[in-house]
Amino acid sequence: MASFHLNLCFFQGVDLRHYSKQVEGELQRIEQASIKDYIKESQNIASLHNQITACDSILERMEGMLSGFQSDLSSISSEIQTLQQQSVSMSVRLKNRQAVHSHLSQLVDELVVPGAMIQVIVDSPVTEQEFLEQLHELNNKINFAKELSFRETLACSDIQDIVDHLKIKAVTKIREFILQKIYSFRKPMTNYQIPQNTLLKYSFFYQFLLANERTVAKEIRDVYVDTMSKIYYSYFKSYSGRLLKVQYEEVADKDDLMGVEDTAKKGFFSKPSLKSRNTIFTLGQRGAVLSPAELEGPILIPHTAQRGDCRYPYETLFRSQHYALLDNGCREFLFLSDFFMVAGNSALDLFNSVMGKTLSLFLKSMSTYVSDCYDSIAVFLCIHIILRFRAITTKRAIPALDKYWEAVLELLWPRFELILEMNIQSICNTDPQKLGVLDTRPHYITRRYAEFSSAIVSINQTFTSERTHTLLGQLQVEVENFVLKMAAEFPSRRDQLIFLINNYDMMLNVLMERAADDSKEVEGFQQLLQARSQEFIEEILSSPFGGMIAFVKASEALIEKGQLDRLKNDEAQITQLIRGFTSTWKQSVEALSQDVMRSFTNFKNGTGIIQGALTQLIQYYHGFHKVLSQPTFRSLAVRSELINLHHLMVEVKKHKPNF
Repeated sequence: MASFHLNLCFFQGVDLRHYSKQVEGELQRIEQASIKDYIKESQNIASLHNQITACDSILERMEGMLSGFQSDLSSISSEIQTLQQQSVSMSVRLKNRQAVHSHLSQLVDELVVPGAMIQVIVDSPVTEQEFLEQLHELNNKINFAKELSFRETLACSDIQDIVDHLKIKAVTKIREFILQKIYSFRKPMTNYQIPQNTLLKYSFFYQFLLANERTVAKEIRDVYVDTMSKIYYSYFKSYSGRLLKVQYEEVADKDDLMGVEDTAKKGFFSKPSLKSRNTIFTLGQRGAVLSPAELEGPILIPHTAQRGDCRYPYETLFRSQHYALLDNGCREFLFLSDFFMVAGNSALDLFNSVMGKTLSLFLKSMSTYVSDCYDSIAVFLCIHIILRFRAITTKRAIPALDKYWEAVLELLWPRFELILEMNIQSICNTDPQKLGVLDTRPHYITRRYAEFSSAIVSINQTFTSERTHTLLGQLQVEVENFVLKMAAEFPSRRDQLIFLINNYDMMLNVLMERAADDSKEVEGFQQLLQARSQEFIEEILSSPFGGMIAFVKASEALIEKGQLDRLKNDEAQITQLIRGFTSTWKQSVEALSQDVMRSFTNFKNGTGIIQGALTQLIQYYHGFHKVLSQPTFRSLAVRSELINLHHLMVEVKKHKPNF
């Protein structure tokens, strides 16, 4: 193994030496070839060397030029910085000079009083537009002079005398102009709204006075207040007095109450004033005063009404008087606020200074009227006129009359409640035995109540009052008690029911003409009418068909108890009932219909009662059929004589009246 290894190494050494000689020979050949190539390209290499040398010289020159440029640029940059600093400095100096120029030019402009201003203020009428324009300029100069005087500017003294003289001249001319306009209000038959509009056009005049001469401004204000206060007081005093001359001469007094007996029993024409008494409780066309068209319509002209011999209820005069107050009051409040530049409590105080005497006159007049008034509808209409006028002033955002509206309502509400309580008490104290001959037709007291209640309910729908509802509820209770007391005077239950139904029906119909169907008054009388009508139907059926009705009721009660066999021995009675009904029902129904139509004043109500009676009769006869169909009576031969129920219904329909 060792000898083999030695042999292997020997051969490997021989191979390596041989390979090395080959490599060296190859390298020598390559070197010789390279030398030949270099010698062959020697001229090109020399040319390349020359070119590189030329490029080096060019680059050297460019480096020199760039160095020169760099030095030039650094010098330019420093120059730019210097120029920028100079520019900023010049800009600051310019701004400062402009600011100084602006202040100085404004100061100079304000200090200079142009000759045109002096000429216009001194010579031009105050109504000229150029006077108003120059007055604005003068006001600005006065304010500027005040400002300069606070700063102790010496230049202010140069113009102070001229400005003061111009101010005095302007104040004098403005004072004369405004006072002349105010004095023109005092001329008879003057429409003061025209000069008021003129003053509003020159409202800056008062602003100028207020700012520069408060004494003159106060004088003008005091003169205006004194003048307008007297004008309004005189106008409304005269107007109210002339309105009263066209009021109805016949008015309600303390005896014109709902429960007072009607003396018409002494003779139809024995007391003409009764016609007026009846209208006290009737609304009629009086409610039209609350309609939007009439509420805000033109006011009444008394002398025109007198020439036409026209007369009006109090609430119409009240509406006209207070609409004139509302219209003038709103306009005056707006004028005072705009011209005298007041607002809030100051405006209200100034308004009260102008209108205070007039409002006191109205309240005194109202107090006098209310203390002796017994026309509750007139008072209630006046209340609702005020409520609507108050809503109008609220919508217009005019608070000037709010306290007056409240004061009037404080006068009217207690009086209305007192009159209503007096009417309630009069009904409570009514003695039925002193009211004349008994009559089943509607009573005049219930008609008064119906007319009055429907009037109040219809008026009260827009501005509801719980106190009013409460008093009407008390009145309704007393009227219901009165109707029951009157009914008790009749000897028979039938006449009592006729009286009750006629009165309930009349009151219900009158109420439904004006009041809502769901009002408490309407619902209450509907229930009463329905109950009494049903009782009357039973009453009128009991005479011709009482036996059959009693038998049906008794039999139905025994059927419920399971004791119908107790009637098996009543064959004779049943036979009599069947044959009696068959032979007389047509005549009985005819007589019943005629009797009902004679008993009730309202044909529609009578027709309803007849239809209800016939319906109830058919129900009873149907019950009679059901009883006789029970096993206990099926063997009765007389059952064959029963009238067919359908045939009976057809025949009954023929007896229903048509109106």
